[in-house]
Amino acid sequence: MRNDGRAADQLRPVKLTPGVSRFAEGSCLIEMGDTVVLCCASVEERVPPHVQSGGWITAEYAMLPRANRERTKRDVSRLKLAPRSAEIQRLVGRALRSAADLEALGEHTITVDCDVLQGDGGTRTAAVTGGFVALVLACRQLLAAGKIERMPVTEFVSGVSAGIVDDEPLLDLCYEEDSRAVVDLNCVMTGDGRIIELQGTGEARPFTLEEQQTLVALCRGGNTQLTELQHAVLGDLT
Repeated sequence: MRNDGRAADQLRPVKLTPGVSRFAEGSCLIEMGDTVVLCCASVEERVPPHVQSGGWITAEYAMLPRANRERTKRDVSRLKLAPRSAEIQRLVGRALRSAADLEALGEHTITVDCDVLQGDGGTRTAAVTGGFVALVLACRQLLAAGKIERMPVTEFVSGVSAGIVDDEPLLDLCYEEDSRAVVDLNCVMTGDGRIIELQGTGEARPFTLEEQQTLVALCRGGNTQLTELQHAVLGDLT
């Protein structure tokens, strides 16, 4: 039995609240159990120098000092981005770009800021799931303003974690489970179950291909449920 009574293949309670920011072109507050992430999408009418055609989608990720059980220093206090923050925001950016036709975005940059208000495991995958909702809402504003001709987001994207704890494969680990996991895996998928990115680590031992496939299957079931929740707040991608 898990500490919160969930089945092995069960997500924590998930809530997606769109439009929580007054000023951002798109926003979403995602709550997965006790993990809470605020995702805000901002639009700029320019693109980075490396973009030769079309638009760009990127992300930034940060954890508030008291998002965890003990206060952590802000990245700015170190005068550099923490390696973990840099790695996670690259993951979120890649995931969101994989869902989009950047040519249809035109010469616009959309930056999705993912700020962890409370962290209890699975913050990076929650940032992908909530960040996707914020991205779609921002693109709809561009459409409504006549600044783009068609919706650049072409498919749903979500992310969830799984791991092996006490020799049992479990979906959507909370912090207490994640801290004891011998294998940890993060999985980002499209709405129809295709894999965008896998991050799997043997924390305490190597893991087998069969164990990996078991964890991916758990994640596919979780991502299917997350896509349904995204559909509920967004409708179709138009």
